[in-house]
Amino acid sequence: MKYTDNALNILTTKSYKGIGNAWIVKNLKGNESVETIVSLLNKTIKGEQTNEDEFERLKNNFENKLLEKFDNELCDGIVALGDKDFPKHRGNVKESERPIFLYYKGNIDLLSIDNINITVIGLLNPEGNIEERERKIVAEFVKKGATIVSGLAFGCDSISHQQALDSNGKTVAILPSPLSSIMPVRNKGLAFQIVEEGGLLVTEYGTDFKSQMELSSRYKERDRLQALFCDTIVLAASYAQNSAERWKIFGQKLDSGARLAMGYAKDYNIPRAVMYDENIDNNNPMFDLNRDLIKEQKDITIITQDNIPETVKKIMQNKSIIKNITAIQGSLFD
Repeated sequence: MKYTDNALNILTTKSYKGIGNAWIVKNLKGNESVETIVSLLNKTIKGEQTNEDEFERLKNNFENKLLEKFDNELCDGIVALGDKDFPKHRGNVKESERPIFLYYKGNIDLLSIDNINITVIGLLNPEGNIEERERKIVAEFVKKGATIVSGLAFGCDSISHQQALDSNGKTVAILPSPLSSIMPVRNKGLAFQIVEEGGLLVTEYGTDFKSQMELSSRYKERDRLQALFCDTIVLAASYAQNSAERWKIFGQKLDSGARLAMGYAKDYNIPRAVMYDENIDNNNPMFDLNRDLIKEQKDITIITQDNIPETVKKIMQNKSIIKNITAIQGSLFD
């Protein structure tokens, strides 16, 4: 398993009480000495101060646990803020929401800012011709050279991953779980196929969740990564938060993480697109979120059955614009 001393330092720093992503992004650029990190920590942490010996003990403990839990079969490596291979986020992301380390299996370069990444997400139980339409969109993006990003969930996520593979493209699955416990379990075979065909599995987590509340939080954090590691995010179809009330559909979970991911994209100024045909989707509750987003954002990109090639081409051309914006933002925070 590949990792740097810097990655271990970042992991160890995060373990201190009161130290989160925002503190690390604000105070560390990566590759600082243990002496420097301990000095910075002692200016922040309350109570008993730490020291270099204690930091090194914690760091060694982290390394031993990593080597016990993972091997090259499960995890290719860890990258952290300051590492050469650590991917830059897209858009304007506040410090507390920027990732600081990632566990990965596969080609980590697929998250490079130079790569064209398109996130395609949606609901868990698409019906009718939603799958067929989504597959056509994904196939066109792959044809134009994009890498497809999604969350390995059932439904629209799985469709986007599978179609990327079927089109001989690359795809990235962002997980809410450690690489040793891929979720959902039924998609473990798909996860392995993604890696075998040159793709990537990536997660912020090295340990299993301890409660349903923690798992729920991890899904939300996964949704934010789907937004900040893409150049455009595409919603295939999704219920809205109040769809059950709107349509009197009870007894099943309708709202999905797609709503959160689309919200994060808005916050980060990541371009958003929706799959929607007014003539056939107008009375379909599975497109409630799509309709809401169209009303909310007048200039949102709408992908219909008739405009897929030209709309995909336009979205791909936006890559250079986003890249320039991100470069400017990066220089401001450096």
